Amino acid sequence: MAVVEVAVEELRDALAVGATLIDVREPHEYEAGHVAEAVLIPLATVPDCIEAFRAEQPAYVICRSGMRSLRACEYLAEQGVEAINVAGGMLAWVDLGEEVVEGSAL
Repeated sequence: MAVVEVAVEELRDALAVGATLIDVREPHEYEAGHVAEAVLIPLATVPDCIEAFRAEQPAYVICRSGMRSLRACEYLAEQGVEAINVAGGMLAWVDLGEEVVEGSAL
């Protein structure tokens, strides 16, 4: 199944109008720096948290470089859940000069 991908500029615009962003990195990566609006759901836990991805609008999914988030989106597509991969991930977000916050998900 084909996965929809967007550039970080498109993510920024989507977040401005209330899009859901899920970060599938490990907790220590998330704590070191993440997009303020991101909710942490590590890749290994995606199958157990699939309901968090179900909403009226597809969730955007981000990781460090875009590969883990792509795998998450592929898995979700197989389950009938639409999700959008953020190409380039956090590396591209930082390269664009966007804000990153530190701290835990709790």
